Amino acid sequence: MTALRPLEGLVVIDEVQRRPDLFPILRVLADRRPLPAKFLILGSAAPELLRQSSESLAGRIEFLSMGGFDLEEVGAASLSRHWLRGGFPDSFLAATESDSFIWRRNFITTLLERDLPQWGISIPALTLFRFWSMLAHYHGQIWNAAEFARSLELSQPTIRRYLDILSGAFMVRQLPAWHANLNKRQVKAPKVYLRDTGLLHQLLGIRSEKDLLMSPKCGASWEGYVIEEVLRSVDPDEAYFWATHGGAEIDLVLRKDGRLFGVECKRVDGPRMTPSMQTALDDLELERIAVVYPGPKRFAIANRVEAVPVTSFATEPLFPS
Repeated sequence: MTALRPLEGLVVIDEVQRRPDLFPILRVLADRRPLPAKFLILGSAAPELLRQSSESLAGRIEFLSMGGFDLEEVGAASLSRHWLRGGFPDSFLAATESDSFIWRRNFITTLLERDLPQWGISIPALTLFRFWSMLAHYHGQIWNAAEFARSLELSQPTIRRYLDILSGAFMVRQLPAWHANLNKRQVKAPKVYLRDTGLLHQLLGIRSEKDLLMSPKCGASWEGYVIEEVLRSVDPDEAYFWATHGGAEIDLVLRKDGRLFGVECKRVDGPRMTPSMQTALDDLELERIAVVYPGPKRFAIANRVEAVPVTSFATEPLFPS
C-alpha cells in the first residue's frame, strides 16, 4: 500500500499470479475518487486460479485474454510454420525446428515444476504431465472424465480439477456444447483442445511438418488451430460446438451481435456440402456457415455456405455484413 498509493497514471504490475495478496490492496486503490491511477495487471493465470481477484475486484476489473502470435501477425506465408510451432514467440522464432521443439519441452517442464507450485497448486509435476500428455491424444474430442479417471487411477473429481487447472493456465480450451430445443439427443459434454498447436505437437512427439502431415492427429490439430484463429478474428460473444448422438455436428457455433453463425474446419483442397452442415443450418437456424480450409480462394459451396481460406482473416471478415 505504501509503494502503490502515491503512484499516478498507468501502473503496470507483471506476473501478478505470484502475488494474489495484492488484490485486496488494489480494491482499495481502485475505489478512490477521483482516481489518480489505473492498473494494468499482467499474468499467466485465469481469474479462476486467482480467486481473490474475482472476490475482491468484482465490478472494478475488465479481463482481456492475449494469446501468442496469430496468423495475421506472422503473415500468411508462415502458415505451415505457425501451425507446426504454435504462437509462443520463442517457439515460432527459433532458428531450427529442433530449437523450437526444445523450447516447448522446457516451457512445459517449467510450467509444471515451477510456475504451478508458485501459484499454490500442489500436484506432482509427473502426474500432471501424464494427464496433459493423455489430453493431447484426446485433442478435439468430447470430454470423458470417466475414461481419464480409469486410465490414471484417479477419481473423476480429481481429473476434473486437473482439467480446470490447465484451462486456468490458458493451456487448454473447454468448448461447451450448444443446446437447442430439438427433438434430438444432443451431446452435452464439452470438447477439449490444447490451445497452442506447438505444445500439442510437442506432447505428441511431432517434430517436423512431415511428421505432422503423416500423423493420425493431423485433422484434429488443424481443427484446433482454425478454432483458435477464428475465435481471435471474430471475437464472438459466445462460442460452442454442436453435435447430436445421431451423427450431425458442426465445429463451431458463434453468437455475435445477436446473430448465429457456424464454422467447419476442413483440411481439404475442395470442401463440399455435407449432410451435417445442412442439418445444422436447418435445425439451428444459422445465418451462414463458413468452411475454413487451407486453399487460396473464397467461393460459395451452397446457399448460405461458403469456403473461406484461413489466410484471409487478416484482410476480410469471416462473415461479411
